[in-house]
Amino acid sequence: MNTLEIIFFILLSIVFYTYIGYGIILWILVRIKQIFIKEKSYHTMEELPEVTLFITAYNEEQVVEKKMQNCRELDYPKEKFQIVWVTDGSCDATNKKLKAYPDATVYYSAERKGKTAAMNRGIKFVTTPIVIFTDANTSINSQSIREMVRYFNNPKVGCVAGEKRINMHTKDEAAVGGEGMYWKYESFLKKLDSQLHSAVGAAGELFAIRTSLYEQMPNDTLLDDFILSLKIAMKKYIIAYCNKAYAMENGSANMKEEEKRKVRIAAGGIQAIYRLRKLLNPFRYGILSFQYVSHRVLRWSITPIALFLLVPLNVLLIIYNEHSRFYIILLVLQLLFYAGGSYGYYLSTKSVKNKLLYIPYYFLFMNINVIKGFFYFIRKNKNDGTWEKVRRAV
Repeated sequence: MNTLEIIFFILLSIVFYTYIGYGIILWILVRIKQIFIKEKSYHTMEELPEVTLFITAYNEEQVVEKKMQNCRELDYPKEKFQIVWVTDGSCDATNKKLKAYPDATVYYSAERKGKTAAMNRGIKFVTTPIVIFTDANTSINSQSIREMVRYFNNPKVGCVAGEKRINMHTKDEAAVGGEGMYWKYESFLKKLDSQLHSAVGAAGELFAIRTSLYEQMPNDTLLDDFILSLKIAMKKYIIAYCNKAYAMENGSANMKEEEKRKVRIAAGGIQAIYRLRKLLNPFRYGILSFQYVSHRVLRWSITPIALFLLVPLNVLLIIYNEHSRFYIILLVLQLLFYAGGSYGYYLSTKSVKNKLLYIPYYFLFMNINVIKGFFYFIRKNKNDGTWEKVRRAV
């Protein structure tokens, strides 16, 4: 085997491991653990703790009534439940509408500094031992608070990640279909991660932490939820995953809006790799480092590059290899996958439904946006933590 072949199979192995292999290994490790280790149940609580539902908002006048209705429908003792809105530079009717709800406390700042700055500012007013973060444009199920707080009965749990679900009955089939399938797979991996040791990060749509563990973050932080939750895990706490607590959110209004969101997330991932660089040390963080690199770091760094190098390397192998039949088959399979993704894109522009082709289309779409996210990160003003609103389908 020559050098070119070695490089090709290393890159192919990285791509396979990132998206399929890690899931298989994770499933096997969880099954082995379940055979040999009996987990102690901490789900019974003698008394429910006081909690604060923490909502950051920027120009959310269109969803205030719906969000507050959802908050009032949550099944949790009212005397132990506080609702806090931290509005960041909102210049629409968000604050005016919130005045109609005496059960919500609003902390408003006229200067727009971004979501992370709003979190850093608002957390100082939280007096309850548990704080639950959620977005203004999401609806959470009525039992979510009860389900999440049960995990804190385990003193090792510092954060509880809820499940993100995508409303499939929205306008853009490609954006919603692809995003929905992606989050179903993500939820599957998060559940396995949590069963093995700890979930690898939480999604901002719904997660809870012990208030005392909140750590102030730089205002330019792009993935505040991810970095905050992993900072807690680095303190030797566990991020539990609760699929019985979920946030329902509409998919992006179209693929252009979904692209903006994916590029920003990818840029935030690159930023997080640097800011959480200590977590790359397996001698200090053990299995958490293994999970973090396998589930997150590879996706935001090496894997997209490896993926898009496979075709040109495959062509070179056919040119310079005498026994090229095998490599011709591999190239044909790759080209068919790219063709399927391209045709999926074409169908999406015509609003034609084809769930099968959403898979290659969305997969390629995600990886292309990771590359774009790298350049977005380079261009991003370091001190700018403001977030660009992404339009959701209605």
